[in-house]
This record gives sequence, C-alpha cells and structure tokens, in this order.
Amino acid sequence: MRVAISDRQLEIIEAAGKILTESGVSGLTIKNLAKEMQFSESAVYRHFTSKEEIIVAFLNYLAEDMDERFAKAISPTLTPEEKFTSIFQNQFSFFSSHPYFVVAVFSDGLMEESQRVNETILKIMGVKMKHLKPIIIEGQQKKVFTNAITTEELIHIVMGAMRLQMFKWRVANFQFDINRNGNNMIQSILTIIKTK
Repeated sequence: MRVAISDRQLEIIEAAGKILTESGVSGLTIKNLAKEMQFSESAVYRHFTSKEEIIVAFLNYLAEDMDERFAKAISPTLTPEEKFTSIFQNQFSFFSSHPYFVVAVFSDGLMEESQRVNETILKIMGVKMKHLKPIIIEGQQKKVFTNAITTEELIHIVMGAMRLQMFKWRVANFQFDINRNGNNMIQSILTIIKTK
C-alpha cells in the first residue's frame, strides 16, 4: 500500500532527484532544495523535517512505485521467460525516464547516511525479490530455468548482473541506451539460466 504523500512532497522528492543527479548526495541540502524549488527553507521544513526524511521518502516512493509497476507488468498468462523479460524491461524503461532514482540508489555516501536509509534500500531490494522469486521458481518447476543452481543463488546472480548494469549506466553519466543494453543483458542472462 502506497504511503500517502502530498503533491508538494512529490515535487520536493523530484527536485531532490534533480539535485542528486547534478550534484550528488553532498549537493542535496535543504538550502539547495529550497533554491531549486524557488521557495524558502522553512517551506521545505513544513513538508519534511530533514534531509534524511526526504531521502527516505524518495526511496520509499521508488519501492512502492516499483511494486505497483511490477504487479501490472507480470501477467499470469505470460511464460516464466516472458515474465522475467517483462519485469526487467519495465525497470529499464522506468529508469531511462527517471535516472535520478538510479543516482539515489548508487550514490556514494548514501548508504552510510542513516539506518533508516539502509532499511529503505533493503526494502527496494525486497520488492525486486518479491516479484522475481516466483518467476524463477515457476521457471524451475516448468524446467524452463536450470535447477542446477538453487532459486536463491539464481536470484543473486540475476540481481547482481542487473545492479552492475545500472551502476555502469550511472558512472557513464547515462550516456548509453539503457533499454538496448538492458535488453541485451536480459537475453544474456536468459541464455545462462535457461535449460538447454
């Protein structure tokens, strides 16, 4: 269930994303955010009590949006391979339109920001696993995906490869087509995990 946020809070979250993309975590200050939003610092504080609260809201918004998008993208009528492809194409498409979410998840220093931030990043990973695990299990049960590796290990391999792809895109300053490269990655992973 989505945590209710106001339209103004969403505007602040999006402005924070723009700052993260342009200046990194160190550039995300209440002062810079107020300047970006063209209102006073006290106006920002009416909606969020701290930078930490903004980052947590930002990451929670991503987790909840991802949960909703994945639920819609995975039709029960699809094969395990089609579900697998759909979930990651959905993710690449979303991030290509909203790269600041990638910046937030892969920002140096963000993970050390606070326990709440760490817990929210783990929540994002949990959402991915919640949707990916049943797909992998179904694929293994239908002998589409290999059973030579446990479900948990397959999930780690897949998520690790996808995280690396997103990290490469971020450090390349979003200069390559994540949808094309992402689709190539999906096909490569499927080649590895599918039964012969």
